[in-house]
Amino acid sequence: MKSFPKPLSTKEEADYLLRCKAGDKEARNILIEHNLRLVAHIVKKYSMSDKETDDLISIGTIGLIKAIDTFDEEKGIRLATYASRCIDNELLMMLRSNKRLNKEVYLYDPIGSDKEGNEINLLDIIEETDTDIVENIVLEEDIKKLYNVIDKVLTDREKEIISLRYGLIGRREVTQREIAKKLGISRSYVSRIEKKALKKLRECFE
Repeated sequence: MKSFPKPLSTKEEADYLLRCKAGDKEARNILIEHNLRLVAHIVKKYSMSDKETDDLISIGTIGLIKAIDTFDEEKGIRLATYASRCIDNELLMMLRSNKRLNKEVYLYDPIGSDKEGNEINLLDIIEETDTDIVENIVLEEDIKKLYNVIDKVLTDREKEIISLRYGLIGRREVTQREIAKKLGISRSYVSRIEKKALKKLRECFE
């Protein structure tokens, strides 16, 4: 990985932030350059064989720039802390759009319809509403929580059906009809168990 400029001192960062807020483009560029090391550090945890590191750094840098442009020191947090969230968020948005955040959980795949007939997906179960995108819980943590909840609130039969239905826990995603055949029960019974299990999961995330 290429080397990046060393981080600014606390005083230097404060001075450049002040100048940047006043419209100094050179100060803005210096803040970006001296925080690229942070981008590279965060990119390390996103190991993707089909994405070059430089591409991820470019995407993360977009998040860094957004952080510098919107940073408010009066909120009492460090620029590095705020920028980390923005960088993470930018990378996660890219990963979500490619459905490659997690190889087992396809969050945007349709799983049914609500009472009004609107299509719903697994993300609808775990996604919090009215949350600032920068402050959003890292999606990886939501996935961990989903797995923990599945273990705690679902019966063995419900867990098996949900795991098969949505390709969780290393399973291959299959249809209700395939599950019914595998378990020796009717498809309608599979559907009832699935709906009951999803209701339990949804309630845990509300």
